[in-house]
Amino acid sequence: MLDGKAGIVFGVANKRSIAWAIAQALAGAGMRLAFTYQGERLKENVEELAGSLPGSLVYPCDVGADAEIAAVFASAERDLGRLDTLVHSVAFARKEDLEGAFLATEREGFRVAHDVSAYSLVALARAAAPLMERGGGGSVIAMTYYGAEKVAAGYNVMGVAKAALEASVRYLAADLGPRGIRVNAISAGPVNTLAARGIRGFTGMLKHHAEKAPLRRNVELREVGDAALFLASPMASGITGEVIHVDCGYFIMGV
Repeated sequence: MLDGKAGIVFGVANKRSIAWAIAQALAGAGMRLAFTYQGERLKENVEELAGSLPGSLVYPCDVGADAEIAAVFASAERDLGRLDTLVHSVAFARKEDLEGAFLATEREGFRVAHDVSAYSLVALARAAAPLMERGGGGSVIAMTYYGAEKVAAGYNVMGVAKAALEASVRYLAADLGPRGIRVNAISAGPVNTLAARGIRGFTGMLKHHAEKAPLRRNVELREVGDAALFLASPMASGITGEVIHVDCGYFIMGV
């Protein structure tokens, strides 16, 4: 389905990350991928995973640094020649801002969470747009969570940052649509990733979700990857500005 296409994935940390599940789905459909990592601590993991997908590339990138973003897309242009899909699976908040009351969030914690988790999508989409436009368009896919819509215990400032991310998806979709670029987000149910374990009470969240979701289970990483494959493919050519829930139906439930 995606033979001859090229994509870049931001946010792979290990084999249990959502970004890696998405990468496997895209690569399985024929897309050639580039990956990024932040810092030497993650380099080895990302290189090892990328090495399992033929033709993959790996670049360093701190999404909080505009110069590094520019360097990544210059490298992608040189090495891939085109760009059809951008996957944004990047989020960060300080540990102390995910504990206690949201009211206690400090100015710097608020700034950091929004810079890394929301503004980075704007910066990456802006850098990717010329490459995508040259190939006739493309698909930008961001990852979000239900905590952007409703209060989720322990999610705190990350929920507010994800709300900003979802609004950014809509505004970017409006800006980039005339250039043939679609921008959507996937709101995945809770999955047992390294990042999720940083949320206080996460185990209880998984149990509650499985009990209340209409499908009576938690979503699987494979299912999130398949949703991203759909959004990257021609089958989703008429979809932009959407937040698609892949959470076994949990988001529809009331009391």
